[in-house]
Amino acid sequence: MPLSPGPFVRCGFNAALLLLGLTFAGIASTGGSEHPATAALPAAFSDLLPHFLVEPEDEYIVKNKPVTLSCRSTPATQIYFKCNGEWVHQDDHLIERTVDPATALPVMQVTIEITRQQVEKIFGLDEYWCQCVAWSTTGTQKSQKAYIRIAYLRKNFEEEPQGKEVALDQEVLLHCHPPEGVPPAEVEWQRNEDVLDPLSDPNFFITPDNNLVIKKARLLDTGNYTCVAKNIVARRKSNSATVLVYVDGGWSEWSKWSACGADCSMWRSRECSQPSPGTGGKDCQGLDLQSMNCTNEQCPQTVSGAEDVALYVGMVAVALCLTLLLIVVVLVYRRKKEGLDADVADSSILTTGFQPMGIKPSKPGVWAPRPRRPPHSKNSHLLTIQPDLTTTTTSYQGTLRSRHDTAGKFSMTNGPLLDPLPNGSHTLHNGKLNSDTTEFVSRLSTQTYFKTLPRDVANTSYGTFNFLGGRLTIPNTGISLLIPPEAIPRGKIYEIYLTVQRKEDLRLPLAGCQTLLSPIVSCGPPGVVLSRPVILSMDHSFDACLDNWAVRLKKQNYEGAWEDVLLMGEELVSEPYYCQLEAETCRLFTEQLGTFTLVGESLHMGAAKRLRLVLFSDAYCSTLEYNIRVYCMDDTQDVFKEVMQMERQLGGRLIDEPHVLLFKDSYHNLRLSIHDMPQAHWRSKLLAGYQEIPFYHIWNGSQRYLHCTFTLERLSLSTCELTCQLCVWQVEGEGQSFALDFNIAKDTRGLDSEFLLMDSNATALAGPSAFQIPYLIRQKICGSLDAPCPNGADWRMLAQRLKLERHMSFFASKASPTSVILDLWEAQHFHSGNINQLATVMADIGKQEAMIFLVSDGEC
Repeated sequence: MPLSPGPFVRCGFNAALLLLGLTFAGIASTGGSEHPATAALPAAFSDLLPHFLVEPEDEYIVKNKPVTLSCRSTPATQIYFKCNGEWVHQDDHLIERTVDPATALPVMQVTIEITRQQVEKIFGLDEYWCQCVAWSTTGTQKSQKAYIRIAYLRKNFEEEPQGKEVALDQEVLLHCHPPEGVPPAEVEWQRNEDVLDPLSDPNFFITPDNNLVIKKARLLDTGNYTCVAKNIVARRKSNSATVLVYVDGGWSEWSKWSACGADCSMWRSRECSQPSPGTGGKDCQGLDLQSMNCTNEQCPQTVSGAEDVALYVGMVAVALCLTLLLIVVVLVYRRKKEGLDADVADSSILTTGFQPMGIKPSKPGVWAPRPRRPPHSKNSHLLTIQPDLTTTTTSYQGTLRSRHDTAGKFSMTNGPLLDPLPNGSHTLHNGKLNSDTTEFVSRLSTQTYFKTLPRDVANTSYGTFNFLGGRLTIPNTGISLLIPPEAIPRGKIYEIYLTVQRKEDLRLPLAGCQTLLSPIVSCGPPGVVLSRPVILSMDHSFDACLDNWAVRLKKQNYEGAWEDVLLMGEELVSEPYYCQLEAETCRLFTEQLGTFTLVGESLHMGAAKRLRLVLFSDAYCSTLEYNIRVYCMDDTQDVFKEVMQMERQLGGRLIDEPHVLLFKDSYHNLRLSIHDMPQAHWRSKLLAGYQEIPFYHIWNGSQRYLHCTFTLERLSLSTCELTCQLCVWQVEGEGQSFALDFNIAKDTRGLDSEFLLMDSNATALAGPSAFQIPYLIRQKICGSLDAPCPNGADWRMLAQRLKLERHMSFFASKASPTSVILDLWEAQHFHSGNINQLATVMADIGKQEAMIFLVSDGEC
């Protein structure tokens, strides 16, 4: 009876050896035939353990073709395969015996076949594996496990390249995410069916995540690009992406001046031929023909006659006509101006004390209007009015600073209500606080609630405000607080602060998939009474798609604990908080001051945070080592400002423009690697192929920014040119690459470059100088649009035209919907507001009151 592998499963190791010994002894004594997988060993080698000469290797089943596994061992008396914990039947083994001529030891080789059906029985439950077990009289040995997988390659690409039109010498990035496959597909790129080889053409670079980078687009790079994925099963091609490289035209040099003609002028020309515009490029801009009057000596001499007399008579007639026309225009303008003054002067709002825009203090404590003539411009300008400010002399004391240049504006002083005080100045004074910012922060920090207030003067602003409102801004952070008019009750004066907290200063617990999406901002003091909501603006760092996120507004209570006060997208108009979410900014309407932040929880793996990737290096390098620091930070201005300030102290310099990377909630880490360095001059001291930042350090870590350092070594101190490719990507996600090419000794770009736009506006603006729309005109707009209109020409149409219709219910819940809309417009357009745009909207609505906005240049 053949020896079955069954007893070796059921019995212990010693029992198995005993059974083997009895079997071998029986075979030797009876002289019977041996079992196909069993052989007796010579006595000299009976104490040797078997060892494997060949072990089974991993295999892939392609379509329905079975795979063969082999195992060879010496000295062995018996060999069997075990697959997924079960012995393979002895009839499925194919055995070959030989003798090693060097050692005279018997060598046994066993092979089996594995079919697709065997693997599919456990497909999805576990991986299918097989292992060899060899016996000798001394003991057993097991081979390595060989894994058998069914190979496949899906048909559809997860991401295909998209066509682009690019200018000559511009960098091109084509994305490709190949179909899912086992084994993973290899990717190659084709242009017009020809395979691209980055080794032969260094203008091409294929990133670790299979994207194609054309470093500098050339005319020959125009073509159809295809991403090709292949493995042992199949070969797939993506749809072709057409890349069109165009050339904008350039002007040639001017030709020489022509000879002086009969009209006493000479000409020169140039052509759009260096280069000529091609493949859809723009034509040259500017003149291709230029003329200039000749000097008297160069002009051809002509005899004066009747023609000259006629010319002089005509010129005199034209001059007379122009003079008469100018007189008529001046008379019409003065009449219109008198009518407009009378209309404005009838308003009772002038008695509420409103500060005109465009005034500057003549000396400390005294403010006087300084009207300036506007320069010529195609745009119209905002009408500013100088009212009587004596009503606020005893009640208002705040920092009034003009944010706008007075060029392009004028003050109308006709009429008794618009005259200044008899002494030519206003008694409303500058109102600067006697204590500086450091003293202010120190004073607040001594109070019970403000003990956690950071003493970071650079990231704190404050001011004193009354019912006229104002604005606080922390420069270069995207953080501001708008205090609308009438938000502070009349008769009240508040000293208000705004600061950005460092995350490590506060305990903000994050759990599960939660992540911080904005800076932590404090405004206060808490508990002050507000008549209307103020607007707190701050950057956020997520994709602004609420289908992917559950975003909550958190507020710190008096005990220091964090509370959820709002779920974004499910705001209730009855609550004291309301959010307007924009692509990169959140604007919070709040009737209570305090400490706020946004915390997001991803709803699925498609949720993505924006990371800003910034590269710095040493400004000066006198050693062979050279460091490149890669910062990965939330894409908010306040973190970028903090890193820039730190690098300025370290003496670093920015070596490329920041890039933005979408980092998904996929639990995959962030990898960084450096490539394509000239090996003859540089080498990397990094031992591994890449550096890695764990997913959780980025998603819900406590650090506001993370960085990795690449230490490079130049082989000679004379080497100063560095070219390389630095790649940052999320595993199985999006990536970004930096093409670096600079001189480490000469390129000393400062940190106060265009990448950090310095905010020159004052940190605190009080009264009308903080707003685009003058107080009087604002009141007229509200009075015109607040009342419902049957045809819809009211505040509802204003909200629609400003693309704010999503917040109709919130606006309708307020006493003056128009006023809240204008507050939001002021918060959105503080830096880039165009008052004429608002005037155009008013005119489209059909309100004649909008004409008060505009005074054209011709009328000035």
